[in-house]
Amino acid sequence: MAILSNRLSKEQFEKNFSDIHPPFETKDAALVEANRCLFCYDAPCMKSCPTSIDVPKFIKQITTDNVKGSAHTILSSNIMGAGCSKVCPVEKLCEGACVYNLMDEDPIPIAKLQRYSTEMAMQKKWLLFKRKESKGKKVAVVGAGPAGLSCAHVLSREGIDVTVYEKEKQGGGLMTYGIAAYKVSPQFCEDEVNYILSIGGITIKYEQELGKNIQLSDLKKDYDAVYMAIGVGLARKLEIPGEQLEGVVDAISFIYEIRNSGFNKVAVGDKVVVIGMGMTAIDAATQAKRLGASEVTMLYRRTQEEMPCTEVELNIAKLDGCEIVWLAAPKEIKGADGKVNEMVVEKMKLGEPDASGRRSPVATGETFTLNVDMVIKAAGQMPYQELVAANQLENNGGKLKVSNNQTNLKGVFAGGDCVNGGKEVVDAVQAGKDGAVEILKFLNV
Repeated sequence: MAILSNRLSKEQFEKNFSDIHPPFETKDAALVEANRCLFCYDAPCMKSCPTSIDVPKFIKQITTDNVKGSAHTILSSNIMGAGCSKVCPVEKLCEGACVYNLMDEDPIPIAKLQRYSTEMAMQKKWLLFKRKESKGKKVAVVGAGPAGLSCAHVLSREGIDVTVYEKEKQGGGLMTYGIAAYKVSPQFCEDEVNYILSIGGITIKYEQELGKNIQLSDLKKDYDAVYMAIGVGLARKLEIPGEQLEGVVDAISFIYEIRNSGFNKVAVGDKVVVIGMGMTAIDAATQAKRLGASEVTMLYRRTQEEMPCTEVELNIAKLDGCEIVWLAAPKEIKGADGKVNEMVVEKMKLGEPDASGRRSPVATGETFTLNVDMVIKAAGQMPYQELVAANQLENNGGKLKVSNNQTNLKGVFAGGDCVNGGKEVVDAVQAGKDGAVEILKFLNV
């Protein structure tokens, strides 16, 4: 039976959900790390960043005490550079490419230095960008997540008037609603959105959902162009018996409730099973443990070599006491009085490699049973297939098809998770930039 998170004191709750990667405590600490940088020519860290932040330049600016210039360098490439410094899997991006790794030394803490500059810019409310005079053109952006906000900011800088339609009560998308609170707090996300809007020329209309409050056909009539940044949000079903039982929830909804409700408001099981091994699965598992679950078991049908999360993320779950079971897939969920109490798990093995060399999991027929009172599904998300089809948008299983960021409908552009099926926040930011460039060409401004 599910229990409430009020088994924790308010102080313990705040400690469990405090910043997992704290910032530099002093300016000198930041300078010490910044001065370690070799300022590589043709820097591999810059190449590995989807938004192409000039990493050596912004770090050099920190060493010369030009923090405002450093923040401008970062935010020129990635307007959500502050948020990305907290949530990016830097170990497989910029920091993973740092040449110090080849010397068996710790890489430059690029994310922490990026946070140092961008958070100072937000705290001091530095206006680093000046909006050009209005061109008299209007663009509607559907979705106030990273792709939508990035697109809106680039357009506004060029003098385009932008209206963003967002179905939630706050902007930020999955940054605000779908990432663990110990990485980014709801307050931080709100502050970052407000900082992005401070350029002017961008209006966000909240609680406006495509297909309900607003229609694409109307947006096409009222605006010179439309940018679709609706993301993905439908939890992938397990398609096994018992999935409808009370106590079976999807990870995004679980994380959403924690971020939206806070202390003493979210029910969590005592014995929890999490299905999946992506970033969202890790966030769900660790937060269940930090809410007071005594046992959290993560099931993944492949091996550690194939896991989508990073080693760093996996270690967070392990350190929190989550148990990992590899080559295991849910077969059936059982319950009593309509509530989950058991899960039948089937052992898997890896089959022969396909043409790409990847080996798919194959059921062995051997099973075991876990006693559980909560199951969290984190087996991925699906695009809004019915929604995009209803709007005559060409798609592949719900993922929008685009050519140079434009859909099959003239003047309707798209980018981010609704096109790629779900990547990192930094990828969505770059998609928004790319979309804005194509919209500006279309508007001929």
